[in-house]
Parts: sequence; C-alpha cells; structure tokens
Amino acid sequence: MELKSVYDAVVNGEVQETADCVRAALEAGLPADQILSEGLVPAMGEVGRLFEAQEYYVPEMLISAKAMQSGLTILKPYLAQSNGQAGGRIVVGTVKGDLHDIGKNLVVMMLEGAGYQVVDLGVDVPPEKFIREIQGGAKLVGMSAMLTTTMLNMKVTIDAFKEAGVRDQVKIMVGGAPLTQTFAETIGADGFAQDASAAVRKATELLS
Repeated sequence: MELKSVYDAVVNGEVQETADCVRAALEAGLPADQILSEGLVPAMGEVGRLFEAQEYYVPEMLISAKAMQSGLTILKPYLAQSNGQAGGRIVVGTVKGDLHDIGKNLVVMMLEGAGYQVVDLGVDVPPEKFIREIQGGAKLVGMSAMLTTTMLNMKVTIDAFKEAGVRDQVKIMVGGAPLTQTFAETIGADGFAQDASAAVRKATELLS
C-alpha cells in the first residue's frame, strides 16, 4: 500500500506523524480522496476492529481518532475541491436534557474518518435543531443519550420529526450506554449502535 505510512501513523495514534505523512502524500501528487479512502479510512476501520477485539480501549481509540483528524484537517480543502466526502451528510447530537459528549464525539470522529460529512450539534439538542438540519438535506440523524431519564427524549424527538413532516426524509440511528436494540425499535429508530465502531457500520448500512 502506497499509503502505509499514513495508515500506520493513524493505527498507532501518532498525531504529528499522521499530519506529516498526509502532507508528504499530497506533495507526492496523490489525490486527496485516495489518501482518505486508502489511508485514513482503512486505518480507522482497523482501529475499530482492534477495539471490538478488545485489543484497543477507548483511550487508544480516541488518540487514533485524533491522529485521523489531524490528517483530515489537511485534506478537507482538497476534498471540498474534488467534491469528496460523497458518503452523505450526517447530523449528530446528544438529545435535549443530556450533557454527555465523549461517546458522541468519538462517533463524530469515526464517521468523519470514514469519509462522511458530519454536522455536530453538540449536547442538549432540542428537536427543532435536528429538524432544521433534516430540512437542510441531512440524510441520517445520530442521537446519543447517556441517562435512562434523557433517552426518553429520543422518542420525543422522533415524534417531533413526524409532526414536522420530515420523518420520511431521514434515517435515524441511536446509541448510548443505557440503550438496547429493543428500545431503538420501540421508539421507531432505524438503527442502534452500541459503540463508535458499530455506528460507522450501521450508518453505512442505513445510507446504502
């Protein structure tokens, strides 16, 4: 693989090394979308695999995601020129009343590493903010909650989508520590992801 140095730097969580390797690849004339699709994306796929195999834990995953972000920051202007990130626009946020963001931030970084254009609405997000993004063309909504009390606001949000007439325009993915597949189905979500790695796979499945 021509981009093995980029791949290795991300898998090893080397932030500065990743940025340097991405710059070197650009200077060598490699297209930005190739650096993304053959370097950064497979590297984060491997990090996800290592996480699921319990060889990596959240700290390792976070530092690899930071390394990937350092490369992505350099590529973004070039990707915009070549109309990269064709994966579709995803909007992500922690639901109203919930201020937890570590899991959500990791999902955002993993999705960006997979080539998606991600709008991060932050925490304590009211339904209206999600609705504005759907009306603006978002294809997938990712909602997070870390409390049993706030996860109920996911249903409130989905009901608001129906009232606003936008539910059929978007796929909905939910996640967070207290959630289950059964809960996701009960509230009418299209998918459930138990961690950031699963979120990337589920998003790809829902958008394909």
